[in-house]
Amino acid sequence: MEEKEIRYLARLARIRLTEGEVEGLKSDLTQLLEYVDQLKGLPTGAVEPTSTIVPAFNRFRADRARPSFPREAVLANAPERQADFFRVARVIKAEE
Repeated sequence: MEEKEIRYLARLARIRLTEGEVEGLKSDLTQLLEYVDQLKGLPTGAVEPTSTIVPAFNRFRADRARPSFPREAVLANAPERQADFFRVARVIKAEE
């Protein structure tokens, strides 16, 4: 893996890397990709696709309507409110 690719990935992940970290990642990621190449060569044609190696099942509880907390009690803890809603700072920029 090239240094340019590592810096690009770091920028996408929004992380800052020192020169030493870039070199360390270059070595680690190169080894990892070489290992993945080895795995690609394994004969897996007869292996049934699966998402887990142990039996898995969902444990759903009955969906029942029941009373929730009183609105005023919940909104009493709000730092800011607007009518019957929590008021929060904008986190998404409006498109122009």
